Amino acid sequence: MTTPTMAMKVLRAPRVRRSSTTFLISAVFLGVVTLAAIFAPLIAPYPPNQVDLLNIQAGPSPAHWLGTDALGRDTLSRMMFGARTALLAPLLVVVFSTIVGILLGLLAGWRGGWIDSVLGRIFDVIFAFPALLLAIMAVALFGKGLVAPVVAMSIAYAPFVARLTRSLIASERSRPYVAAYRVQGFGGGFIALRRVLPNVMPIVGAQSTLNFGYVLAELAALSFLGLGVQAPTADWGAMVNEAQAGLIGGYFLPALVPAVAIVLVVVAVNVIGEELSDRIGGEIPA
Repeated sequence: MTTPTMAMKVLRAPRVRRSSTTFLISAVFLGVVTLAAIFAPLIAPYPPNQVDLLNIQAGPSPAHWLGTDALGRDTLSRMMFGARTALLAPLLVVVFSTIVGILLGLLAGWRGGWIDSVLGRIFDVIFAFPALLLAIMAVALFGKGLVAPVVAMSIAYAPFVARLTRSLIASERSRPYVAAYRVQGFGGGFIALRRVLPNVMPIVGAQSTLNFGYVLAELAALSFLGLGVQAPTADWGAMVNEAQAGLIGGYFLPALVPAVAIVLVVVAVNVIGEELSDRIGGEIPA
C-alpha cells in the first residue's frame, strides 16, 4: 500500500530525461567550433591574413577546402581565427551582464520596497533602447572596435537577467526554508547569498545561454556594418561584409560560409538553452 510519504517522494522525484539528438548534435557542433577557435594557430592551414594574388576567389580545392576570398586569403583559416572574436565577444557580454544582472536582481528581489521600485524604473528605461542601438551609439562616442559594443551590450542585457533574478528571488523569499533559516538566527545576507541565490542560478544560467546567441547575432551585424571588428582582423560578420563585392561576380562562397556559420551557432546555442530551460523547469517542484 502506498503511504502519503511515499507518494510525496514520487511527486518530488526529478524527471529523468534523455538528451535529445538535436541537443547532442548542437553540443558537439559548438564544441568543435570552440576547439577550432582555441587551437586556430596550430590547426589552421594558412595564416589568416596571408594574401595570395594567384588564387583570388578560388573555389574549394585540396589546397583551400573552402576556397579563398577577394585577396586570395584562405577562407577556412579565416573562419577558424574569426571564430575567436565571434565567440569571445558574446561570452564577455554574457558574463558581465549576468554578473551585474544577478547582483541587481538579488538586491531588488530581496530588499523590495523603494529599492525595487527605483531599479525597476531604471530597467524600464534601458529596455526602451535596443541593444544594437546602444552599441551603435557607443561606437559613435568611443570609436570602432569591440570594447565599446561589449560594454554597451552588457548594459543592455543586464536588465533581462536582473528582472528574471528579481522575480525568482521574490518568489523564493516567501518559501518556508527561508523562514526556517531566519528562526535559526541566520542573517539576511547569508540566506540570500548562500541559500536562495544557488537555487535560482540554474534558471538564470539557462537564460544567459539563450542571451549568448542573441548577442552573437547582434555583434555579427555590427561587424557587418563596419562598426565592430576592423580589417584585417578575421571576424565572421566582417567577412560577410568584405565578400559583398564578389556576390555580383557570382562568388557566393566567401560570404555564404561565415553567414551559415553564424546561423548554425545561434541555432545550436538556442537549442541548448531551450533544452536546459526544459530540464530545469521539469526538476523544479511545483
